[in-house]
Amino acid sequence: MSTEAIKCVLLADRHHGLSEGIRSLLENEFRAVVMVADETSLVESAARLQPSLVVADLALARGESFGWLRRLLARCPESRVIVLSAHDELTVMQSAFEAGAAGFVRKREIASQLLDAVDKVLAGHHYEPPAAAVTVSLPKEIKDQTN
Repeated sequence: MSTEAIKCVLLADRHHGLSEGIRSLLENEFRAVVMVADETSLVESAARLQPSLVVADLALARGESFGWLRRLLARCPESRVIVLSAHDELTVMQSAFEAGAAGFVRKREIASQLLDAVDKVLAGHHYEPPAAAVTVSLPKEIKDQTN
């Protein structure tokens, strides 16, 4: 993975223990990992930092599930976003992609899939968990990018 062009990674999760573990994974690959713990801080920090990559927990949402994602991408259109979720429902994953996510990783699979997701997303592709690749009904232009 080439991280030279990556100025920072923004990590958003309210669970401090989990976010510390994720930060440890990401710090091995990137120079700067900035952590926030709520939806407002995520959107404001992203607007200020213009990160190349955002890794954010779906549970940050206070209102509409993906409102934060739409607001973030409106202010940081070049940022690539990986959504973390405890949810297994394919409709949740599909909604994340429709809202603009570039990747989706289930929280229980962070250790085995997050760095692969980061590589794929930063290479300009979309990432979905392998078990969901056949069954999720993504828009064709996104589905083509996952191959």
